[in-house]
Amino acid sequence: MKRHGSLDRSDDAAIERAFRRVHGLATTSGLPGIEAGTSYGTPALKVGGKALLRIKDAQTLVLMCALEEKELLMAAAPDIYYETDHYTGWPAVLVRLSQIDDAELSHRIAQAWRTKAPARVVAGFEAAGNIPRKAAARPEQRQRLHKKR
Repeated sequence: MKRHGSLDRSDDAAIERAFRRVHGLATTSGLPGIEAGTSYGTPALKVGGKALLRIKDAQTLVLMCALEEKELLMAAAPDIYYETDHYTGWPAVLVRLSQIDDAELSHRIAQAWRTKAPARVVAGFEAAGNIPRKAAARPEQRQRLHKKR
């Protein structure tokens, strides 16, 4: 029987591939202070000891975000973003890794980093023009959301 937070050996390789993907995107983006670690027994990325994301299972990423952003993302792209009862009211959204492209995932990682990194680090990174100041959704998502109204 699998305990909470433990990994089945059969899932190890798939989870490792998923983590390599998100870790690679975070590294490529140049976000300062990103560190690999674990959270609830699964691979995670952190900044300043604060979790940005963790691999829930080989198909699912738990991504930290503001509750308002979470609602917007789930409404705009329910094929990518969702939640289970366990995550209701929690500032994290579940991401279907098979449905999200690398550009969108990189953007989401950067937004999670922005909310968790020390303010002076974020300000320096933004001042250098590396990421937009604050964007709850990318333009494509805002267009999808507005079309649904």
